[in-house]
Amino acid sequence: MCGFLVFISASGEVETDRLAEALDLLRHRGPDETTLHVEDGAAFGFQRLAIVDVAHGRQPVTWGSWTVVFNGEIYNYLQLRAELARDHAAVFATEGEAEVLAAALHHWGPSAVRRLRGMFAIVALDRATGTVHAFRDPFGIKPLYHLTTPGGLYLASEKKALLPFAGTGTRVDTAALSHYLTLQYVPEPETLHPAVRRLPAGHALTVHATKTEISAYFRHSLQPVQRPDAIAAVRDALRDSVHAHLQAEVPLGAFLSSGIDSTAVVALAREKHPDIRTYTVGFDDERYSEIEAATETAAALGVGLTATLVHDADVIAELPRIVWHLDDPVADPAIVPLWFLARTAARDVTVVLSGEGADELFAGYEIYREPAALAGVAGLPAPLRRGLRAVSAALPEGVRGKSFLERATTPIDERYYGNARIFGTAEKARLMRGPADPHTTVTAPLYEAAAHLDDVATMQYVDLHTWLPGDILTKADRMSMAHSLELRVPFLDRAVYAAAAQLPTALKLARTTKFALREAMRGIVPDAVVDRRKLGFPTPTRVWLRGEIGVWAGDVFADAAVDHLLDLGHVQRLLAAHRRGDADHSRKIWTVLMFCLWYGQQNAPPARAGSRSLDERIRPTV
Repeated sequence: MCGFLVFISASGEVETDRLAEALDLLRHRGPDETTLHVEDGAAFGFQRLAIVDVAHGRQPVTWGSWTVVFNGEIYNYLQLRAELARDHAAVFATEGEAEVLAAALHHWGPSAVRRLRGMFAIVALDRATGTVHAFRDPFGIKPLYHLTTPGGLYLASEKKALLPFAGTGTRVDTAALSHYLTLQYVPEPETLHPAVRRLPAGHALTVHATKTEISAYFRHSLQPVQRPDAIAAVRDALRDSVHAHLQAEVPLGAFLSSGIDSTAVVALAREKHPDIRTYTVGFDDERYSEIEAATETAAALGVGLTATLVHDADVIAELPRIVWHLDDPVADPAIVPLWFLARTAARDVTVVLSGEGADELFAGYEIYREPAALAGVAGLPAPLRRGLRAVSAALPEGVRGKSFLERATTPIDERYYGNARIFGTAEKARLMRGPADPHTTVTAPLYEAAAHLDDVATMQYVDLHTWLPGDILTKADRMSMAHSLELRVPFLDRAVYAAAAQLPTALKLARTTKFALREAMRGIVPDAVVDRRKLGFPTPTRVWLRGEIGVWAGDVFADAAVDHLLDLGHVQRLLAAHRRGDADHSRKIWTVLMFCLWYGQQNAPPARAGSRSLDERIRPTV
């Protein structure tokens, strides 16, 4: 688990001073050791967070003609190591993963990436052919950015390490901004800086001479089948994955909310690690706090729990730094509790397990129930649907049934584009100074690929390619690595994915969301948790913006220099109406607030916030 910066020079010359300064921007990802290795016109910078083979697992690693750096964990590296020793007489000098990865690329070539079980971003140079290879794991757990300049190719774990070489100043990719305002995140491969792109999840980048190719080596495939052992298959795959994710030579813990996802991970982890420590977070407003429920769950499982209470002043103090670590704004308010959760856990442990990915694999979002709710109208003949759509258009805003009729008469490829739908087309056109790019430019290819699936599986397919890497995994990686904490996600394992991909919709949404997962965990976790509805570290954004944080947000808007991009007068009116209680505009206000904070920083990290100490609000409870 680390951060890297790689430069492949077009001229053969390497300016090490500038690279060293840029590499230092990634120190939070790996404070244990810094390396800048230069050879043959290539520079490999590495910030190491030592997890496996702590004494000897340095990077970069060279094997034959290959030089390799990677960020992440390979959970089957011992099996691959044994296979390489058996079939190729490979002899290893270390006990770590990086050397196994370099040997695998040397002996098996780029196709070795298909054998990996884990989370990873890899950059490898084959000096024999002069070819650069980069790979990102199938789900996009680990980030990988790239920048091509006349001077050469740069690749890095975070965008901030590339900006000193990008030469883009304050230019903003307005199409990416348009997508952010709707989706609450910037979809891959875009970033808000037009010169810097992301390698999409499950893709490989190959650069040889002047030719660059990006291609998918993994594609999601949801193939529902009827099998009598479907529930057992989920249970067995998840147990095996959680146990595999426990390998570490450093202290390890887990995040624990009130729901089935994190509880399942903790319950299975304690089978091998009975003294595992867990962490949760909450707020002053008990309606948004999971501390009480998490405390009950921890007691039932017999594990220790540390809870952190976050106040409004903490949010104001820390949000600028949170935004800097994100690289591009992500307007998911759950980022805030995750930041404080990671900061607390990092005081005790170096690795945490978490439940990300369960909702996308097992249909955990309430919106996945929408196709069944709309079926009565959506199944009517087209002329009737058109008539009902005209009726919905004529109804005044706020009239009961208007939204239902509108959604039921809208094709799924137009109405569904993720869990967050912030600014619609009309309001985005009013907000943006320039043209608004439609969300369908992001989702249309996904709907085409998912044409054979039912509506629920189609929604999952869209989320696996957009919401999961763009929002869920981005915030998980940045908020944990900001505190030099490795976050592992056992649900996003190839065996768990295979079991989930075969589930028919009837097993996903029978009586409740994530039915198959809940039944697989029955008897392993308390029934009260199995049957509890999803909360997932809820955040009181609506309440925040009617109080002290709302006043602060107004000041941010007043000072933001983004008038050439957005009409902040419109946003100030939304904020005023929200603070009066006329309407709930919290998500829209929060989305613009995060962008304004980002734009004001660019690549200059804010001074460390002088928030009040959280020590008195971090308490071991079990």
